[in-house]
Amino acid sequence: MRFILNYNLKAVSRQFNFSPLAAFSIALAVLVALPVLAVSVNLFSGGTGETWRHLMATVLPEYVANSIWLCLGVGIGVAAMGTGAAWLVALNDFPGRRIAEWALLLPMAMPAYVLAYTYTDFLQFVGPLQTGLRETFGWGRGDYWFPDVRSLAGAIVLFSCVLYPYVYLLVRTAFLERAGGMIEAARALGLNPWQGFWRVSIPLARPAIAAGMALALMETLADYGTVAYFAVETFTTGIYRAWFSLGDRIAAAQLAAALLGFVALLILLERISRGRARYHDSSGRRRATRQVLTGWQALLAQIGCAIPVAIGFALPAVLLLRLAMGDAGVAGEDGGGFSGRFLILARNSFTLAALTAGLAALLALLLGFAARDGHKLPRLASRIVGLGYAVPGSVIAVGVLIPVTRLDHWLAGLWQQMSGVNPGLILTGGIAALVYAYLARFLAIALQTVEAGLGRITPSMEAAARSLGSGPAETLRRVHLPLMRGSLLTAALLVFVDVMKELPATLVMRPFNFDTLATQTFTLAADERLAEASSAALAIVAVGLLPIILLARQIAAGRSEVSSC
Repeated sequence: MRFILNYNLKAVSRQFNFSPLAAFSIALAVLVALPVLAVSVNLFSGGTGETWRHLMATVLPEYVANSIWLCLGVGIGVAAMGTGAAWLVALNDFPGRRIAEWALLLPMAMPAYVLAYTYTDFLQFVGPLQTGLRETFGWGRGDYWFPDVRSLAGAIVLFSCVLYPYVYLLVRTAFLERAGGMIEAARALGLNPWQGFWRVSIPLARPAIAAGMALALMETLADYGTVAYFAVETFTTGIYRAWFSLGDRIAAAQLAAALLGFVALLILLERISRGRARYHDSSGRRRATRQVLTGWQALLAQIGCAIPVAIGFALPAVLLLRLAMGDAGVAGEDGGGFSGRFLILARNSFTLAALTAGLAALLALLLGFAARDGHKLPRLASRIVGLGYAVPGSVIAVGVLIPVTRLDHWLAGLWQQMSGVNPGLILTGGIAALVYAYLARFLAIALQTVEAGLGRITPSMEAAARSLGSGPAETLRRVHLPLMRGSLLTAALLVFVDVMKELPATLVMRPFNFDTLATQTFTLAADERLAEASSAALAIVAVGLLPIILLARQIAAGRSEVSSC
């Protein structure tokens, strides 16, 4: 019996690869999943009846309705803008197309909450646009109607303008790589470009459109700065209200669980929309010949590509520069302008972003390397970690604070018993818990990038290294690391930029008297000190341009490969 038991244990160990690296990957997956588990456990906690009765009688129906309308409007907006822009640059040729290919990515560098603050200053009654209209036409207050940007409709438009690149990137790739022969066959059968777009291009790109919409809607549901500033009540604003205004952490966790359910529903609907359909390329890898546009058609294509870039990046960037260089922006206090306070904020943001990016790249490398052997548990751990990006920052913050705060109090009590000195809050009193929340949310980005780099390394290279006596650690150090420097730097860069822009988790979990560029931008904008908030917002946008430059280089490299074939 003992022999059979030992044999079975060894067989299970070989099957699941209980190596130290595999055990590490499983433990890391548990830590990443812990915030979601903490939120889910509190879903069934009692003692929140009074809070829920208050919410249901007052604002909960508004949370649900606004969240649904926001998703519907943004979904339609990003699908239309992203798909149209991708079709113009991928399947048509016109003057300026090569510039438009990468320029259409620029709105990704502009966080939605920065866009909200900028356009509020520009479009409000005392802003430069309405002031100029009144001075030009002699209008008074009641002589004309002007749309209110601080509304649900305004939030939908602004979200669509900054999130359409998610759809654009995926659909552009789908148009370039799928069934070029089918598009040419449609043209040969007499379909004009517009008919071919609706009857051939759109059905082929349907999975990419759905995936891009799902990513954009996850970002929409995760946003706090825009909806809070526009006074649009959603689940995200409800979480903050329950936590800070009502002082009910359990109710906040339950609202976070409801928000998580919204995200899960989006993922499920995206899967169901595909059904059993398959989208294979049966006409070879030949790309379709671009339709050459001239005259008024080329002009319309240029305008169609220029409008999203102008609204989503160019105009707000100019407005931010104007505000930052104005007297109020330069001479502002409390972080306004490029003052000493601004340097402290930049240092705090850089410290958090650099620390998280370095840890994320290292952990992603270890996770990807552990899952490379194809064993079940390390691969499952990678998939669990990969789901972290789908969880909104507010949910991560609530899910981290509840268990970590309890652990913090337990550690403080234990330390006091052993030394007689109360150390205070060790984890939540510093940046450790905040970095943990960042890793739980953004490790998925680094893991995806690192796995793509690992996929380009052939298994035969590993086998050759191990046949020469190198163990896993030495193989990783001497074979994988030199070949993956670019992937690791890219992974670290993407995480760095996302941490710099992250607002919901930072607002909830930052230590006392510890501000970042994102939180300071939100605080000053909430106080209507938009000019003073412009310098911090401009710095966030400048950092956000880094991955756009990287993507633009990849697009240029892909164009060179195609031309050389």
